[in-house]
Amino acid sequence: MTTGFVEAARREKLKELLERGVAPFAYRFERTATAQQALAAYKSEDDSARYALAGRLVALRPHGKTTFAHLEDQSGKIQLYFKGDELGAERYQVLELLDLGDHVGVEGRLMKTRTGEITLRVAGFTLLSKALRPLPLGKEDASGVKHGELSDPELRSRQRYADLAVHPEVRDVFRLRTRIVQGIRAFLDAKGYLEVETPVLQPIYGGASAWPFKTHYEALDATFYLRIADELYLKRCLVGGLEKVYEIGHDFRNEGLSRFHNPEFTMAEWYQAYADYNDMAALTEAMLATLVLDLCKTSELPRHGTTLSFARPFARKDYYGLVREHAGVDLTKTNDAELRDVLKRHNAPPADVAALSGPKLIDEVFKTCVEPRLVQPTFVFDYPIALSPLAKPKRGDPTKVERWELFVQHRELANAFSELNDPDEQRRRFEQQGKLRAAGDAEAQQLDEDYLRALEYGMPPAGGVGLGVDRLTMILADQTNIRDVILFPMLRPES
Repeated sequence: MTTGFVEAARREKLKELLERGVAPFAYRFERTATAQQALAAYKSEDDSARYALAGRLVALRPHGKTTFAHLEDQSGKIQLYFKGDELGAERYQVLELLDLGDHVGVEGRLMKTRTGEITLRVAGFTLLSKALRPLPLGKEDASGVKHGELSDPELRSRQRYADLAVHPEVRDVFRLRTRIVQGIRAFLDAKGYLEVETPVLQPIYGGASAWPFKTHYEALDATFYLRIADELYLKRCLVGGLEKVYEIGHDFRNEGLSRFHNPEFTMAEWYQAYADYNDMAALTEAMLATLVLDLCKTSELPRHGTTLSFARPFARKDYYGLVREHAGVDLTKTNDAELRDVLKRHNAPPADVAALSGPKLIDEVFKTCVEPRLVQPTFVFDYPIALSPLAKPKRGDPTKVERWELFVQHRELANAFSELNDPDEQRRRFEQQGKLRAAGDAEAQQLDEDYLRALEYGMPPAGGVGLGVDRLTMILADQTNIRDVILFPMLRPES
């Protein structure tokens, strides 16, 4: 039966419901229990307690003058039993106009069937919402294979509402995501951090190396940008005397789509006055170890042939040492030609290799040669200064900066600095970024005069962290594609 025919049949039922005076789209329903609460409350056949439940019909099995059904709400499923003699012929006939996917409210007492299943014996029911399009629930054949199920990955992402409706395990992923965000917020709140909100629309974007989305603000006749990071505004808060601040919000980067990249993504960023990157590593480690144990009830997570351990302490590695170990070059002595040779030996596309130079080339060598080796939670410390225009020079070695990145399962999960608070040095770094932009690096950071002015008022020494919420959810929910942890990910427009 084609989808068009089924939809037409449902609209005919809608028409008949209206003719019978049955309202197909209710305003509200007074629910007294969820499905699971009702199941848990069952005592015996003699219990006279009545329950009002509401949810979606996910099974309908008419047998002449009786009908069995299953109702599903956010807590689970419960079986329903409709009996024609008890409902009355006219009311019972309305059941014939119901379909899978319809929302109904039901009221009655609990009973047990001959097979021992706790069931609501329906004394009355109300149609709450008529589903005019059939949900792709799928049917299981005798061999256990499902047919007609919503399984295409792109369609599931595009029609997330249907994906959620028919896949309880997908609902569980997004419940877990909410608990992750709540856990981050609770941890930081308990440490005395203040949650703040900073602008999403910004006259100058900064805080990361990325290409922005831009828009025109009609009232000011000016170009604005969707933020690529929260960093520079959160550090303005430190200047103003808010000593421990954080924000959990959306950032936007005008980049390609991949299993690990969505142009709109969620970051948690926090900054603390009088701290440095070592303090931030200890705090981040404690947060993640606590979060994993609270949510997963274990520190050991089996993932794709290995077991990730979030027990403290996490590994700590040196950036330069890792490049020497896995790429075979010493970054203190090498040149662009040698780095290109390394990438060629690792089968990087020749055109891409030729286009890279300086900091971009160093970064690509690290991504190609080192990141695939970083499986367990690992802090990588002390980056080249050219890669980090917002971090303080490393004490004792001004060619490096006090920066770490946390990697899990080959991917960056968090990034942190001892924050640069010298306005003159920050200006020099911005000017160096300007030279890179002039040489063709469109992602190099812009000079932000207002941010420099803020630093001139005096920013205390500070440590700061940015944590990718989507990637953390991928790890904890055991998902391999970022769009499976974002409710409504970016997709090509439907033609």
